Amino acid sequence: MSARGGVLVAGIGNLFLGDDGFGVEVLRRLDPARLPDGVRAADYGIRGVHLAYELLDGTVDTLVMVDAVPLDGPPGTLAVLEVGPDDLGDDDGAAVDAHGLHPLAVLLLLRRLGGSVGRVFVVGCRPESLEEGMGLSATVEAAVDGAVRLVEELVEDLARTGRARTEREEPADA
Repeated sequence: MSARGGVLVAGIGNLFLGDDGFGVEVLRRLDPARLPDGVRAADYGIRGVHLAYELLDGTVDTLVMVDAVPLDGPPGTLAVLEVGPDDLGDDDGAAVDAHGLHPLAVLLLLRRLGGSVGRVFVVGCRPESLEEGMGLSATVEAAVDGAVRLVEELVEDLARTGRARTEREEPADA
């Protein structure tokens, strides 16, 4: 992506920690051909540091991170949240764990490195289990296709209007 104004959809998560692999699975099922022009999708897995450094080039105006997050509601609950600067809190300068960066930690690292991104959204799913092991729980697996639709709707809204509806939630059985 070389022109300013792009949208990056980033799947985040660890495939070896059960439902933490949610973001990676959503990106695997996302069809790049269904994304509007100017939208790029990539699986970052546990490479949150790589994502933060990539954002330093200033070509991404809107970041959509897909990850397992501690939402209210039962496991499998989906939500689209917008993250603003006030949501980051203070950066206490803690050491960076390259293999354990959740969405807010990626943004804190980006800020610590002197970078920023215009708007940030998280398409999240409440996990059922983050225990060691490969594969999503049945509950979170059932939510993946709904999350793909949420990502597609979000980037379509952004491409069409430059705005996005936020705090959309879907119950686990949607």
